[in-house]
Amino acid sequence: MAELSLRRGYQVLVCSRIRSQLAYRTSFVLLTLTSAAVGVVELTELYVILHNVPVFGGLNLAQAGVVFALANMGFSLADLVFGQLDSIPTLLRAGQLEALLVRPMPLMAQLITTDFQLRRAGRAIISVAVLVVALIFVPPVVWSPAVIYLLLMTPVYGALIYGGLFVVAGGVQFFLIDGAEFTASFVYGSSYAGELPGSVLSIPIRVAFTFVAPATLTAYAPALLIMDLPGPALLPSWLGWLAPLFACTTWVLGWLAWRTGIRRYTGAGG
Repeated sequence: MAELSLRRGYQVLVCSRIRSQLAYRTSFVLLTLTSAAVGVVELTELYVILHNVPVFGGLNLAQAGVVFALANMGFSLADLVFGQLDSIPTLLRAGQLEALLVRPMPLMAQLITTDFQLRRAGRAIISVAVLVVALIFVPPVVWSPAVIYLLLMTPVYGALIYGGLFVVAGGVQFFLIDGAEFTASFVYGSSYAGELPGSVLSIPIRVAFTFVAPATLTAYAPALLIMDLPGPALLPSWLGWLAPLFACTTWVLGWLAWRTGIRRYTGAGG
């Protein structure tokens, strides 16, 4: 009964946030377009590269567009749900975290629900459009059940991996002094690496973004499976099937970092 009441409380908080954002429709539309513009700018960067170099990391523009769209979709979904964890450094400096800790609700759930920003979905919408267009222009894709599964589930696993990285970064904040820039480079750097063909990364960076922060498994490796392409050294395409395993591993690390950080934290009131 208590769990049902708690879940109902989360739903009320999220719905109230969404209603408050939709109440000012012009502002909401402009903010959503701004979020979508971020994806457009990043896509433009990829287009400029491939306009001058027809093949980038063994992929043409359409094939690189598939990687870009899948990675952006996964990250935008993670940002929609877990992006509020970026506020932890501000809460720590302002001494406001204690007000959340004394409430009979998990801290992470409070951070997620009390500042739910629906406008961040704009980036995901752009990613879906890019994916549809890119799939039209890539060499014929064999629409097997495996390919359909990868297209549907890769953004989900990507969102879980990026979400786990958000949680790891949030937990690390309890051990750092003003570590927002460091953790932002870790999370958003992983997002940028995930949008690129993994073959363009140097070997050490490729290993780091595959087996430490598995950004290449959020889009690149599954995209190779979808388009039936081989992978580069240390990043074979079959690793795309292991995205769920890496998502679980990332969340285990996130849970450890978060739990240890919360237990270690001592506020101004002791």
